[in-house]
Amino acid sequence: MTRKKVSLAYIENESARKSTFKKRKKGIMKKVNELSTLCGVDACAIIFSPYDAEPEVWPSHLGAQRIISRFRRMPELEQSRRMENQESYTRQRLTKAEEQLRKQHKDNRHKEMTHLMFQCLIGEGLQYLNMVDLHDLGVLLNQTMRDVDGRLELLTEAVLPQEMAMLNAMARGENSFNAQMPSGMAMPTMQNQQPIRSLLRSNVHPGLDGNVAYTFPLQWSRG
Repeated sequence: MTRKKVSLAYIENESARKSTFKKRKKGIMKKVNELSTLCGVDACAIIFSPYDAEPEVWPSHLGAQRIISRFRRMPELEQSRRMENQESYTRQRLTKAEEQLRKQHKDNRHKEMTHLMFQCLIGEGLQYLNMVDLHDLGVLLNQTMRDVDGRLELLTEAVLPQEMAMLNAMARGENSFNAQMPSGMAMPTMQNQQPIRSLLRSNVHPGLDGNVAYTFPLQWSRG
């Protein structure tokens, strides 16, 4: 059975507060003992409470005085280098939570604009968008086109070098590849004679999974 999550708030009921204090105090003392034994470090604990006339000290009054004296002999900068109080710890947690929230908002906005972009591709209008939405959509479209250009660079320069050389020759109307055509098959001709980069870009079809597909309008004729 999992432990119930504790609400970190002041306990109003006095009897429940006293009972919780005794239980938690015992746990703290046990943890300090384990830390000192397992890690081989000097540690002490001093707990004042309205329920006891004398503070409870671990491991002993003499041991606590020795550790405190050693701490005070350290340079002041070393004393406070990794020191935290409740306020600094809470501020640190808040800063981290705010940063995570900003990242989540940014991610959600990107997904929202991506969905809107694909809705526009299937014919949805933009008349209901405000200026902020239009600006963010424009930024996403520019970034998407830069990504497409980057993929085209890979395609034209590295991925399919032979195919790209063939398409360039086709775009220029050259017949240098006729020798490679099957018997009885003439050189393919392009419906749209245009530079290869423009040809690729005009036949780009972004998919919903983020991939890009390319189609080429080729006509084959038998010789």
